[in-house]
Amino acid sequence: MPVFTATATIATADASRLIKRLCTHWAHKLEVSFDETQARIAFDADTVAHLAAGPAALDARMEAPDEAQLARIQEVVASHLERMARGETLEISWQTAQGAS
Repeated sequence: MPVFTATATIATADASRLIKRLCTHWAHKLEVSFDETQARIAFDADTVAHLAAGPAALDARMEAPDEAQLARIQEVVASHLERMARGETLEISWQTAQGAS
């Protein structure tokens, strides 16, 4: 089955804090694993978000089984990141691709 992906590099000095806040928020209803530098959030068996914290940016990669699900998860993750940023304006520009699994 093909896997649709979207990636974004989001400029922020608080990437590690954003990972922790987002994963803690979702841990009660989703399968999450995270530490200070990376996270994996499974929305379902085929839809996963991967986050990696750098000193000046948060790298995000979404994976989904189809374009509609990918678009939906991009919106969900972006809106939650913006909410968790506490006043910091995040510029999130997704780059999409389709690949083989």
